[in-house]
Amino acid sequence: MRYLTFFLFFLAIAAQAQTPVKEIPADYGYIVKIGQQVPDFDLTTIDGKTIRMDDLKGKVVMLQFTASWCGVCRKEMPHIESDIWKKYKNNKNFALYGIDLDEPKDVVEKFAKQIPVSYPLALDPKGGIFYQFAEQGAGVTRNVIIDKTGKIVYMTRLYKKEEFQEMKKVIADLLK
Repeated sequence: MRYLTFFLFFLAIAAQAQTPVKEIPADYGYIVKIGQQVPDFDLTTIDGKTIRMDDLKGKVVMLQFTASWCGVCRKEMPHIESDIWKKYKNNKNFALYGIDLDEPKDVVEKFAKQIPVSYPLALDPKGGIFYQFAEQGAGVTRNVIIDKTGKIVYMTRLYKKEEFQEMKKVIADLLK
């Protein structure tokens, strides 16, 4: 039993070592930090489901902040759909939610069809969720990756191919 405990401890340390520690530039406009526990909030998806962040502990979670008027979001979302959502949507240890900043349901539904994306989109009236992560006036097109313990482990801003590739690796490593 002692060896098993040691082995499991070693695996946990090794898994953590695989997640890159990234310095988040100040101009990204985040008010949360890597290593911080994710704020608890409720999401309401456009199909009416309510999800509480605290209930997602035990899963790797990707939050994608977006809006229909955001050109960079429109560029990034097809990559999220094809490279992340389609790969992990059936993995019970993964959850992905697009969180649309302050737009009505009908606009968000139309937006999802235009891109198109099939991952769940949630409404964020008045930015109540967004502004728990980012400064007032900060722009969308950002992703937050949360580990199974509920800690923020990776954050992006805008769509940068190298950063997106690193984010995909972080997700894959967390799901190993």
